[in-house]
Amino acid sequence: IEVIKTCYDPEIPVDLWNLGLIYKIEIDDNNNVKVDMTLTNPNCPVAGSMPANLGKAVEKVKGIRSIQVKLVWEPIWHKDFMSEDAKLALDIF
Repeated sequence: IEVIKTCYDPEIPVDLWNLGLIYKIEIDDNNNVKVDMTLTNPNCPVAGSMPANLGKAVEKVKGIRSIQVKLVWEPIWHKDFMSEDAKLALDIF
C-alpha cells in the first residue's frame, strides 16, 4: 500500500490509493501479487499506462515474485471511494 501511495494519476495531484482506484490486492503464498484497479473515467487518457506504471512500482518491492494489474470497471468509480485527505486536497465534499 505504501508503494501504491507513491503512484499518482498525472491529471490529479492525489495518489491512486487515496483516490480509491485500488479495489483489490491479493498476495498468494509465493508472493505473486494481483491488483484490481479502476480509473476515474473509462475515457481516461492514461488508461493504457497507469496500470503498467503501478505494476512497475509494485514489482520493486523486495520479495515480490510477480505482479499482475487488472483494469476493472465494476463497480463504477465514485468520488465517495476517495479518502477524506483526497477530498480535502481536491476541495470535494
